[in-house]
Amino acid sequence: MKKIHLFNGMFIVAGAIFSVAVSAADTITLYQSKALAGWQVFIENPEQQQPFKGTLTQLPKGDVQLQTSAKDKAADALTFSWKDAWRAGMTLEAGKPLNVAPIMKTGVLALDIKINELEKGGVSFKMECQPENCERVVPFTMAARELRGKGWQTVYVPLSCFVQEQDDFSATTMPFALEVGGKGDVSVANVALLKAAPANVALHACPDYKTVSVTPGMLNEWWSIDWWLPRHEQKLADAKAIAAKGGKIDLLFIGDSITQGWEKEGAPVWQDNYATRNAFAIGFGGDRTENVLWRLQHGAVENMSPKLVVMMIGTNNTGHRHENPATTAAGIKTLLAELQQRLPESKILLLAVFPRDEKPDGKLRQINNGVNAIIKHYADNKRIFFADINSVFLTSDGVLPKEIMPDLLHPNEKGYRLWAEALEPHLQKLLK
Repeated sequence: MKKIHLFNGMFIVAGAIFSVAVSAADTITLYQSKALAGWQVFIENPEQQQPFKGTLTQLPKGDVQLQTSAKDKAADALTFSWKDAWRAGMTLEAGKPLNVAPIMKTGVLALDIKINELEKGGVSFKMECQPENCERVVPFTMAARELRGKGWQTVYVPLSCFVQEQDDFSATTMPFALEVGGKGDVSVANVALLKAAPANVALHACPDYKTVSVTPGMLNEWWSIDWWLPRHEQKLADAKAIAAKGGKIDLLFIGDSITQGWEKEGAPVWQDNYATRNAFAIGFGGDRTENVLWRLQHGAVENMSPKLVVMMIGTNNTGHRHENPATTAAGIKTLLAELQQRLPESKILLLAVFPRDEKPDGKLRQINNGVNAIIKHYADNKRIFFADINSVFLTSDGVLPKEIMPDLLHPNEKGYRLWAEALEPHLQKLLK
């Protein structure tokens, strides 16, 4: 989402931002019938951010709306509605930066929440940290869907869920936000940061950012829940049907949406290059390393013994989490071990994660480069091989053209043809 920061109310002197210190003994009430003094509630979509005023504010597009509502008394809560939104948000910003660092290890985000509608939507909690562009998001979609129709519930989210190494929360400019997508309607009230959770309350469970890439899990994004598991089950059935007919899979592609694209933009290229080579692809849009691991552990490569597995994965670890390259690389290493165990006769060709971002100095490009610098060493040139074909997508000065990847991430047909051409020498060698 485009971030639009409004810094009204901050103390800014000679480029320095001075934060308001918060004692570790304090409860920081962020919203209780009104926003914390000096702060402002905003609503936003990728194109626009607008301050909440009066009792009802709606973005001009009509996709995002916020209004006062009642929990215990009139207008003591906010009801946030959105529709047809890839991403939208309700944020608390524009106040004097808060120093919440003293409570981040032991504290909790506490709020009352009522999930009115979320069948086709998702919601996460977000906080901002330093350095610039440091945002930490805690998924809440699955837990929120369990709360549908159950009225008001008090939720406690450990603040440690928002913290990664090197994060600085001493001058937080956005201590609370709801990040949402799809379609939904959620009410919130009594939002606060507490030094510690009250006794005997359940805490929202969050993944450990250091191990999430190696912990098998389904892809539980709001936009994937309806199709992800059915697609996995269909792929299992397809592989089983091939085996039942006496067929075989010699060439297996594993990956994310870029691999899934062989069924879409890359379909003509697939037909030209792989249709007669007993090839099969199990790419799933949005997958991170942990989602591929779950699939492998739930039958994805049963009923097959390919001569060669071509795997590329990791760009969603980068795009969705801005993950440390070492963490993503650990997930890829775990996948290689899983594949070797489940397909002991197969060779594995690990591809460098494709470039993204237009320019070589793009943040996400740099993260992917960091992953590739690690995983290239996983090749033993006996069972595991590594190929970096990324240069075929780039100009001589490292620019990624939209004529090849229109969204600077996914190849079009021309991009898939370049991929197939660069891959062919490796296939000729490894499919012998």
